[in-house]
Amino acid sequence: MAVTLRDVARCAGVSVRTVSNVVNGKPHVRPGTRARVLDAITALGYRPNLSARQLKYGRGGFLALVVPELEAPYFAELAALFTQVCVERGYLGLLESTGGTREHEQLVLRGAQTHMIDGILFSPLSLSGPELAEHSPSQPMVLLGEREPPPGWSRVTVDSVAASRAVTEHLIATGRRRIAVIGHFEHDRSIGTGVLRFRGVIEALDAAGLTFDRQLLQGVHKYDQECGRQAMLTLLERSERPDAVVCFNDLMALGAIRACYEAGVAVPDEIAIAGFDGNRQAAFSTPSLTTITPDMEALVRSAVGLLIDGCDDGVQVDVPWSLTIRESTAGRSSGRERAGGEQD
Repeated sequence: MAVTLRDVARCAGVSVRTVSNVVNGKPHVRPGTRARVLDAITALGYRPNLSARQLKYGRGGFLALVVPELEAPYFAELAALFTQVCVERGYLGLLESTGGTREHEQLVLRGAQTHMIDGILFSPLSLSGPELAEHSPSQPMVLLGEREPPPGWSRVTVDSVAASRAVTEHLIATGRRRIAVIGHFEHDRSIGTGVLRFRGVIEALDAAGLTFDRQLLQGVHKYDQECGRQAMLTLLERSERPDAVVCFNDLMALGAIRACYEAGVAVPDEIAIAGFDGNRQAAFSTPSLTTITPDMEALVRSAVGLLIDGCDDGVQVDVPWSLTIRESTAGRSSGRERAGGEQD
């Protein structure tokens, strides 16, 4: 027998009206009460009657999150928060992984023309802004990440230029001068993550009067541990090794640390290594990893809020981030955090 609103209300010790308000994302519900209702919904496995909801409210009750992959810790955390926030707002979250290919991203956009989906959060890897505009779905869409959105589209992002500039400034402050980069895509046709993070590195070097050695730019075809490891091994073969490396995500940075261990190179004594994304594993590597940590909850809540409450005016939201300084750049005495990206 299907679980009803009355069952949830009885379990949570509240009225049916209160449960309905929580399920439909209504305000003015006390946080403690909302938490009890959400716990009861989870425990009982309650699912809204989507057909009745669509007839009553003119919506299907689904929001979709489309990302390049779900295996990567960054996107896995994003997906977990997305499904949680969807439930809080009275929706069910759908997840789609594209593999980052142009064909799959186009297929997702073409297939999004359905009344069952009320909005899409989309993190494109291959499609440019003009290409996205060609396949614009009828539902509200919010872009995640650095891809330039088509006119009128909303976007939620982290200021990658400012963040990578901050981590590079930290490396320079510790005395590093030959700073390498792992992760920039030379063939990128549009402004994406790699381009912007590389720009931040260059800005910090320029401000310090340092010249970037193009031999220290190590491109990869995938942002994972093995590509980071292989890129670091290549850098270690240089006649003039770097004394620091900025990796454009934490997985590559962890691979780079492994490569240094295999080669007998001490981190951070000989080479400092920093990453991006603030993955939870970063705190448990040996040495622990310095990284840029975006406020993931703020990112998801902002994006879902734009989908539900309206995003027709091309809003851009820059979410906060912090530089978490750990052993991989500052040694065992590290453990500081520098905030960045706050909203005025």
